[in-house]
Parts: sequence; C-alpha cells; structure tokens
Amino acid sequence: MNNTARPRVVGYELEPWEEEYLRARLEGVELIATAAQLGTENAELASAGSVVSVFIRSGVSREVLARLPGICGIATRSTGYDHIDMAACRERGLVVSNVPTYGENTVAEHTFGLMLALSRKIHQAYVRTTQGDFSLQGLRGFDLKGRTLGVVGSGHIGLLVIRIGRGFGMRVVATDLREQPLLAEVLGFDYLPLDELLACSDIVSLHVPYTPETHHLLNKDRLARMRRGSLLINTARGGLVDTEALLWALDEGILAGAGLDVIEGEELIAEEQQLLRPGVATEKLQAVIRGHVLFHRENVVYTPHIAFDSEEALRRILDTTVENINGLLRGKPVNQVGA
Repeated sequence: MNNTARPRVVGYELEPWEEEYLRARLEGVELIATAAQLGTENAELASAGSVVSVFIRSGVSREVLARLPGICGIATRSTGYDHIDMAACRERGLVVSNVPTYGENTVAEHTFGLMLALSRKIHQAYVRTTQGDFSLQGLRGFDLKGRTLGVVGSGHIGLLVIRIGRGFGMRVVATDLREQPLLAEVLGFDYLPLDELLACSDIVSLHVPYTPETHHLLNKDRLARMRRGSLLINTARGGLVDTEALLWALDEGILAGAGLDVIEGEELIAEEQQLLRPGVATEKLQAVIRGHVLFHRENVVYTPHIAFDSEEALRRILDTTVENINGLLRGKPVNQVGA
C-alpha cells in the first residue's frame, strides 16, 4: 500500500521524541508532525479523512475548523479541551477525544511542590543565596501539619491531593458537585460548600475543569471570603481565577501567597508574537499584562504550566493518544468528550 492510501494523522505541537514515539506505535498510518501550533496558516496539512492531534496551545476555533473540511476527528493530548470550540465541532458532527487520566499523581506532586515553596519560602531562600545573602531574616515558614487544606474539585487529581495532604497530617476539606461520602470517610476528609471551604482553609488548591460555569470561579467576592493570610494554589486552568481580583487579594493581605502553574492569557505569553496578531481581545491583553505583574512578586511562585510534565506522564499521554487516534480512524471513538 502506498503512502497516499494510508490514513493520515497530523500532529501539532509535537517534539521530536514524541513524533518518534508515535511513529513506532501508529501502524499503517501516515504521520505528519510539526512543532507549530495549529492555526489557519497551517491547517492545510490535514486532508479529508485525517485525524488532527493537538495540545493545549493550539486554539481550535471555528475559523480554524473551517480550514479542516472532511477530517474525521480531533485527538487532543490533554484532559482539558477548552482550547477547542466544542459547539462548532458538534455542529459538524466532529468527534473529539481527550486523555482523561494520565498524570493524577504528577499534578498532585507538583501541587505540593508549589505549596512547600510558599510555606517554607524555598524560592525566596534560593534567590537570596544565589546573590550571596545567607541571612535568615524573613524566611521563617510554617508547618503543613495541622493546617487546613481546602481542595476544590475531588476528581482524580483532587483525591490524590487529599491523600497527600492527609499524609502531611493536614485537616482536609473539599467541595465538589458530585460528593463521594464513602471515599470521604475512608480518606478522612469532609465536604463543605465552596464559601465555607474558603473561609476555613489555610491553603486552597484548585482541581476543577475550566468551563463557562467555572470561569472566574474565584472572583473578588469569593477571594474576600478566604481566611486572611491563606495561600492559593492553581494547577488547573488560569481562567478559574480572576487575575485582577488575585492581585487585589495579594495587595490586601487576604492571600499571603499564590502558587500558580497556570494564569489567564498564558497561551499568549507562550508565544508573544501572538500579541501582535489582529483580533486579540483587549481583555486577553489586559490579563497577560496583569499576569506579568504577578511574576515579580516575592510571594508568588509561578511555573509555566508544567505540572503535568514528567517523563512517565508524557508517555501515558501518548499511549492514550494512540488509542484515541486508532478509535477515530476506525469509526469507533474512545474517550469521546462533549458528545
């Protein structure tokens, strides 16, 4: 069979090792790989019948989808799919598959990395010592043991954060639309409404998906309800937190610090040339600027969306992506979202 007869998979945002990994596992498939993000300018790589595979920085908008006639599905190499216009996909009957689980422990471990960096002022101590300053002034931290951890979203990742928190000797409370009383009893945590959780927690960690309903879940009103001097950890999605309100809460001392792996507008920061593209919304530009202001605060630890980024987790992502691609090509999708 010649190459033109083989089904085509077009993978965007692929590193060389990822391309090699997929080629070794996608049998009988023509793989076209690029490190670029999917956009209107390179959508023509995907011909009719192709499966398109993207990561989180490829914005699969209605305009981009219009340049992809006849593709048979989209396999996003992520759990979240807010970078894909699902309404436009549904209108076209286009199936989207995601990677529902791959890095629960990976993200949970990173969550505690951010937490400990703040609670023990590790990042501040590191910067100071690199400058030749070995004084201890201002570096006193606090123990996690005995503190109250509030987990917003008790799904796969949230439950592992709860388990680790209990291992540290923390009291843990959680909020979720779907409570699991048996697990709460076994793991030793309590469910509370969100506002009560915010009011009683020393540290709040976010683990919910980003949807229109959760946009700015933590706004100025909710941040004002948090315990004074508490910490906020976000390894989920930037849009869950109103950046302007976050800056206000830090200025007011409501929050003693924030550990962020995600911020609003990060997709623009990732490639700053995008800021020059026509049509970039003013509010997005404002969010990016406010985000940059966050980077210069001593009580903010920011990592560039790497909570998922471990060797083991990335291999799990690609293994599931292979299953998703094969399912889409055979007309038997697995891990379908937004149906």
